[in-house]
Amino acid sequence: MSVTELPLKPDRPERPARALQKGQQTKATIVDAALGLATQIGLEGLSIGALAEVTQMSKSGVFAHFGSREELQISVIREYHTRFEEEVFYPAMQEGRGLPRLRALFANWMKRTSIEIDSGCIYISGAVEFDDRTGPVRDALVGSVKTWLAAMRRAVVSAKEEGHLLADADEDQLLFEIHGLILALHYEARFLRNPGSIARANTGFDNILRLYGAKDAPSTRLPKPNRIPKGTKE
Repeated sequence: MSVTELPLKPDRPERPARALQKGQQTKATIVDAALGLATQIGLEGLSIGALAEVTQMSKSGVFAHFGSREELQISVIREYHTRFEEEVFYPAMQEGRGLPRLRALFANWMKRTSIEIDSGCIYISGAVEFDDRTGPVRDALVGSVKTWLAAMRRAVVSAKEEGHLLADADEDQLLFEIHGLILALHYEARFLRNPGSIARANTGFDNILRLYGAKDAPSTRLPKPNRIPKGTKE
């Protein structure tokens, strides 16, 4: 009997795989909707009931994919972190080591932040919600933020190794000041609606590089975000 004459395999074994794929797609759809809600109402505002209403699913259907509200919140944090890496971290890795990569990381971070001034940032809103709590949700949130800050710190160290920053520059202090610019931008632009906040954050970053930069550091300036959020003026 030739290969072409072999009887077709029954399609029954393929059904579990298709069902699994469909289940994963449904879960991804739920997480996407949950992330959209969380940016508006916070992680604590998420509920199985509200999500069921948004996705037009039953509460039991939503619950079956997560098992608990806590696991839903953690899934949202993981998805947010994945998207953050895709938009901020990975594109910057295409730049050269040292200051070019550090600038790209900050530029991408600023670009995302300028959008989140309108939509909200899970990292920042989550810090307010869970700063005095314990548990898996806080742990997942803290872990994601620390992972990102560790990547920024490596970029700072790399810039020192390349001779783009002063050899005695304190990388932890420099990282603290860069992170502070992002936090200040959210407060100034999202809460106070102060005009020119994005420009001030960019100027602050340039000032940091002038303070810590070596004499022969690359002089490429930071690209401006392509979008100006509502309520702010440049």
